[in-house]
Amino acid sequence: MPRLILGCSFAVLFLLGANCRAEDTVTDQVDGFVQDEMLRQHIPGLSLLVNQDGKIVLAKGYGLANVEHQVPVKPETIFQSGSVGKQFAATAVMMLVEEGKIALDDRVSKYLTNAPQSWADIKVRHLLTHTSGLGDYPRDFDLRRDYTEDELLAKVMATPLAFKPGEKWSYSNLGYLTLGVLIGKVTGEFYGDFLQDRIFKPLGMTTARIINEADIVTNRSGGYRLVDGKLKNQEWVSPTFDSTADGSLYLSVYDLAKWDDALYAEKLLKRSSFDQMWTPVTLNNGKTHPYGFGWFIVDVRGHRLIHHGGSWQGFHCAIQRYVNDKLTVIGFDNLAQSDLEKVIRGVAGIYNPELKPSPPKEK
Repeated sequence: MPRLILGCSFAVLFLLGANCRAEDTVTDQVDGFVQDEMLRQHIPGLSLLVNQDGKIVLAKGYGLANVEHQVPVKPETIFQSGSVGKQFAATAVMMLVEEGKIALDDRVSKYLTNAPQSWADIKVRHLLTHTSGLGDYPRDFDLRRDYTEDELLAKVMATPLAFKPGEKWSYSNLGYLTLGVLIGKVTGEFYGDFLQDRIFKPLGMTTARIINEADIVTNRSGGYRLVDGKLKNQEWVSPTFDSTADGSLYLSVYDLAKWDDALYAEKLLKRSSFDQMWTPVTLNNGKTHPYGFGWFIVDVRGHRLIHHGGSWQGFHCAIQRYVNDKLTVIGFDNLAQSDLEKVIRGVAGIYNPELKPSPPKEK
């Protein structure tokens, strides 16, 4: 009997050792790939997390969070979200929908009573899906001026619609800016406080918050840009544009890992609400576009991918959720000109070769 136990124990140790070596091999591949891309793209720093089958299998920092002070990136490093913040604004809206305080097919003018006549047919659903006819910030927006919320909304409302609501899909930061104001009108509190109270705190996203460059923020990274091949600090914007709902959050990869877990567990919303968020929008002509409420929804060779990226002030963020594979890859970097999503796709392909990006076609 003792021999049998010894034999079984040896077999278990052998299998554990083999699994560790396999994980080390994958990690080595990821390290090599990420470091090569950072060198090629001149990225100062990058934070990466891989969540597989509900378990964090990699959480790592590469390069520098702060170039001047030579501070290395680590998984706890705080970056800016860019448009990845839109999925949180969309979730806040759906929470209010479930509570009966908002209806997706309500006209926006129901909540914003000073809306112009040109907005008469814009519904909440249109803002969520980038089909309202509103576009991006026009040139006369001074990103270095502090606007009151009323002044900011007045400038949005003065912007002519590019098309009739529901007629086309066109990415719209102004639409999500408007959603943030709408959330405030319905709840009586700043949308960032709503996110903190109803999403971040309940999920234990302890370092997630609205951007505030005046505050002391532990582990905050610096954002950078390349100018004539030389690294420069990010250009500054007024506090107004660091607090709008189109994507103005501080996050770490650990924050987004908790967010990813909550989405799988359906902690914040009913399944029916998530189904609506992750269904491609249908336009007036019956055609669809691969975007739901704050998320892109695509098929990668038979693998369902729900994802979004974002960029702002010298930062990039990306979350790619291969939901049928229970594989999520999350990343941040601190260079304005980077292609972070290429890095994320490459990492996903290392963990699942079926997801490996196709080589570029020869010209």
